Amino acid sequence: MEKYRYSGVKILGSAKIDPFVLIGYPSQEYQSDALPTIIGNDPQIRSHTIIYAGNQIGDNFITGHGVLIREYNQIGNDVSIGSGTIIEHHCLIGNRVRIHSGAFIPEYSALHDDCWIGPNVVLTNAKYPRSKHVKDNLIGPVIHSHAIIGANSTILPGVQVGEGSLVGAGSVVTSDVPPFTVVVGNPAKLIKKITDIPDYAH
Repeated sequence: MEKYRYSGVKILGSAKIDPFVLIGYPSQEYQSDALPTIIGNDPQIRSHTIIYAGNQIGDNFITGHGVLIREYNQIGNDVSIGSGTIIEHHCLIGNRVRIHSGAFIPEYSALHDDCWIGPNVVLTNAKYPRSKHVKDNLIGPVIHSHAIIGANSTILPGVQVGEGSLVGAGSVVTSDVPPFTVVVGNPAKLIKKITDIPDYAH
């Protein structure tokens, strides 16, 4: 099967799109014709990526292989998403965000400009997954600008990871992280300020 572009898809400039890519894929809930899909100039979309209808994506967008992006996301310029990552619907992803391979970004998450999501990071949005009204109470984490989430970390629903902060690899973050601090562990605890790290690029 060759690459396939559904109706309502607009790519605003030149593009490099591998075979076996689906763009504008209709969801069960929404009709694809009612959800325009716009991608900016110079995207590089690798094989077996599926982008649902209704996404608004900026310039210089790059995916690895096998990326899944659900509907109604706002994605900025110069965003890179690694192989095997899943982005659920209604997420906000800012400019120059780097999401590494195998990450999971659930509905209603916000990733602000220049943040960095390590490999196999899991964000969550359901405090009580088996509760009767779980879908009415979803709240995604907010990862603020220049924050870094280390590999294999888990961020709980609604947690605010502050600007310029660093979450150590393998951490479970259960409460808000202050700006420009370092947290590690399960549950994650503050261990130092970013300024305490020699030669750290602030």
